[in-house]
Amino acid sequence: MPELPEVETTRRGIEPYLLNASITALTIHQWQLRWPIPTQINRLKNQNITAVRRRGKYILIETAAGNAIVHLGMSGSLRICTNPEPRRKHDHVEMHLSNGALMRLHDPRRFGCLLWQDASEPTHSLLEKLGPEPLKDEFSTAHLIDATRKKKVAIKNLIMNSHVVVGVGNIYASEALFMSGIRPGRAAGRVSHAECEKLVAAIKTILQRSIDQGGTTLRDFVNSDGEPGYFKQSLFVYGKEGEACQQCGSTIKQKVLGQRSTFYCQQCQR
Repeated sequence: MPELPEVETTRRGIEPYLLNASITALTIHQWQLRWPIPTQINRLKNQNITAVRRRGKYILIETAAGNAIVHLGMSGSLRICTNPEPRRKHDHVEMHLSNGALMRLHDPRRFGCLLWQDASEPTHSLLEKLGPEPLKDEFSTAHLIDATRKKKVAIKNLIMNSHVVVGVGNIYASEALFMSGIRPGRAAGRVSHAECEKLVAAIKTILQRSIDQGGTTLRDFVNSDGEPGYFKQSLFVYGKEGEACQQCGSTIKQKVLGQRSTFYCQQCQR
């Protein structure tokens, strides 16, 4: 599943082609994604795109009439076509732009979504209860301390809860906990103030590093398969079960927390 850095890379890749362009036509080849695409999505036609933003793992395409809300699900991607090319089997939505570009939503498993939020409506229900963005000041040591106090839930599960902070997926949670020296299964309420400070810093560092690495893939959004892919970064623990820890030489362990595989070093993380 695309995580926050992949979604942000996607947003940055499509923004130069969408911003200030008008939507001349919208073609829906498959109306049934994770949820049915609402017919109100046709209000995008003839609208000028005023902003392309990200909230958590959602991409918001904003116009005066309202916003298109896009989620890439498990296998989705967005692709910009500037020259004629055949539509692929799972290209479910095509957005035609006044500058001659065409954006296609590709989603083989159809777990993504394309929804509509009218400009006159309050924040969409999918967005209104999301926690702070991890790279903004609102996600602070004080915020994490407040969220963890007296909580028995595992710290890894807590930082993956989008009501606490958005966009910390399984890979990045495992790596951030390793960087901060905290064992994933420890009760959140037992994480000290000093450790919360380290964990906030680690989350910000790892996500920003991944976004920065994604900058080299922006060309992939034009005249190609449009797949941003997962960043080829140096991971310390994720997917490393049975390998030697790069920091201390101990064997990396794996366990399941919240139905997700979790990787950690029992020597470096306490």
